[in-house]
Amino acid sequence: MTGKNGLTYAQAGVDIDAGNALVERIKPAAKSTDRPGTVSGLGGFGALFDLKAAGYTDPVLVAATDGVGTKLRIAIETGEVDTIGIDLVAMCVNDLVCQGAEPLFFLDYFATGKLEVDAAARIVEGIAAGCRASGCALIGGETAEMPGMYHGGDFDLAGFAVGAMERGTALPAGVAEGNVLLGLAADGVHSNGYSLVRRIVEGAGLGWTDPAPFADGPLGPALLTPTRLYVRPALAAIRAGGVRALAHITGGGLTENLPRVLPEGLGATIDLSAWRLPPVFAWLAQEGGLETAELLKTFNAGIGMVVVADAARADAVAALLEGEGEAVHRLGTVTAGQGVTYEGALA
Repeated sequence: MTGKNGLTYAQAGVDIDAGNALVERIKPAAKSTDRPGTVSGLGGFGALFDLKAAGYTDPVLVAATDGVGTKLRIAIETGEVDTIGIDLVAMCVNDLVCQGAEPLFFLDYFATGKLEVDAAARIVEGIAAGCRASGCALIGGETAEMPGMYHGGDFDLAGFAVGAMERGTALPAGVAEGNVLLGLAADGVHSNGYSLVRRIVEGAGLGWTDPAPFADGPLGPALLTPTRLYVRPALAAIRAGGVRALAHITGGGLTENLPRVLPEGLGATIDLSAWRLPPVFAWLAQEGGLETAELLKTFNAGIGMVVVADAARADAVAALLEGEGEAVHRLGTVTAGQGVTYEGALA
């Protein structure tokens, strides 16, 4: 049956053929993330995963969901979309490992006003790269073309990750006064605080193609450095023993994220001179006139993950993490009290 104007879905702005072309193009990327437990490929109404085949006997599932925030605006405005999918994965799987869970599979949601197959495929290929690096399978997702909701080249991303652990192995566990705080270096701003970043860049009168004041190359790509994936080294440290908790340092910085893994009655003391403030944060602080307290509550300040370790095992845990490629800083200790107390100064 044809309506009186003979309209089609494509004329309304939704191209089903483009969606099908995207699915075909990204199938190899998704396939490259297969791991034990993967059952089905893309294209079904749901995705299957076999926990027994993944090696679990009495598993507890852990789920996490997140997005990339306004870092997307830089990717959209520069057209540099190849690594934004890594950010999406990292924001989910780095949270999962803080619970002691191994990430198993990932699903993405990509929404745009007009589906550009090449750009969308590059985004999903970035998601697949993040999944491969963290050992989880990309087993499904949704692409939504929504004219009238998004304009121009605008798009949005959300992700959903599921992990598992054997019953009784959840973190945090046994955090106590005297535990040592080991900070793992970040790879830049990661994926939080970009509304403030963009405001500072605008106030400085800079464009994304201008030279970055804090690094070689243009400003846009420098600020798009993807979030570091801590899954493999963190899991290695957990399995070796001596780890009591992990805190992913995202929005809220060290000030608000570290207390999330500390029991009632315990706080943390951190020596700000234990690591050097990366140049990007030094520039943001100077250009934006940020107080130290604001910097530490908004950004990761160069520490993307904190490992809480037994004092007697702290050196061994640090050595293991360094062997896994992490830059480790001994930040301080768990103390009696509440919240985070800072000593020294950022430099």
